[in-house]
Formats: sequence, C-alpha cells, structure tokens
Amino acid sequence: MTQDGARPLAVVTGASAGLGAAFARALAVRNYDLVLVARRKDRLEALLAELSQQHGITGVCVGADLSLPEAHVPVVEALTAQGRDAAMLVNNAGYSLPQTFMGTDWNAQRDFIMTLVMAVCGLTHALLPGLIKNGGGKIIMLGSMAGLSPGGAGHTLYPAAKSFVNKFALSLDAELRGKGIKVTCVNPGVTDTEFQAANGTQDVMSKAPRMFRMSAEDVVAQTLRANDDG
Repeated sequence: MTQDGARPLAVVTGASAGLGAAFARALAVRNYDLVLVARRKDRLEALLAELSQQHGITGVCVGADLSLPEAHVPVVEALTAQGRDAAMLVNNAGYSLPQTFMGTDWNAQRDFIMTLVMAVCGLTHALLPGLIKNGGGKIIMLGSMAGLSPGGAGHTLYPAAKSFVNKFALSLDAELRGKGIKVTCVNPGVTDTEFQAANGTQDVMSKAPRMFRMSAEDVVAQTLRANDDG
C-alpha cells in the first residue's frame, strides 16, 4: 500500500500472454493494481477479471498497437483518466521476425523496431515523471540472451533491439538511481511461453538442455527479486 492507503499501480505491456501475463499475475499477488497493455484486449480483460476476483485488485485494459509512433498516448490517457501515476513499468511486449532482413517487407521490420525500441523509449519517457514523483518507482525491461550474442542470420534485428534495451536500462539506472528509481533489465534464455511457436523456433528451443530452460513464472520471480534488491 502507498502512504495514502491506495494500492500501487503497475503498467505491463504485452500482458496478453507469456511473460507479460506472468508479470501481471505476480504483481497482483503483490497487491498492485494493473494497467494491462496489448493488442488482444479480450485476453487482457479475461486476465484482469480473473486477477480481480482472486486478489481484489482493480485495473484497466488498454488495447494498443505498440508499433504506432504515439503508442504511449492511450496508456497515458488511461492513467490520466484514473488520476493516478504508475509505480512500476514493465516493458515486456515483443516478438521477432524469423525471416532474413531482405526476406521481409520493410513495413514489417519498421513495425518491429517501433514496438521493441521506440515504444519502450516512449512509454518510459512518458511515465518517468510519475515514477519519480512516486518516490520509489520501478522499471523492468525485457532484454534477451540474444542481445548479448554476436548476432546471426535470421531474426536479424532481434539481437540489435535487445542489445539496445539492455544499454538503455543501464543508462537509465545510472541517471535515476539517485532518485530512488530501480531499473532492471532481464535477459532470459529459453523460456516456456508462446514466443517460440509464434516465431518459428519451437523445434530448436525444445532441444535445449533442461538446465537452460526456465518457466515464465521463474523468470518473473527472479526479476522481481532482483529489482527489489536494486
């Protein structure tokens, strides 16, 4: 609870499935109200109804296309309508394009960059004043082990985008640590979600040794603990 007795509010992007849904569930257990963001609003509404019934939290579902230049605007409008600031931002939304760079239409690559890079920056910039005002805001970025790799053929911009997110988080931490903001970038490896099926890597990822595989719930639990610890 905050000083005025209200629950803190967390914004989670890509909350309709996978790690985003797992973050929403874990934060509801921690007594956060939620602003859930994704294109599939019907999934968000079903998840929010479930979490509201189980944990007594409240929330808002924002059906947003994060590939749009002003993707942060409907999220900001949702917060303004409630008269609230976010206490946590989880920049989770993401996907990959399994084809080669030249094997895809430029519009698809552009939308990918807008979603994984520009929307992350836009949302963070828009919500930072409220996070700072909250006096102890939290920011979580979803990177990837791919962002630490030398790159490879196919999924061409994915390692580059995740490397950007990682460096962005490190720079934000350097700027904001003195203001009480905790910034964490998590770089998961093989995680059991819908991601692999969606990007055509299910067969490859399923062959990874068990020691390198994690559940979405484990990734989220470790990330939240790391963020708590600064």
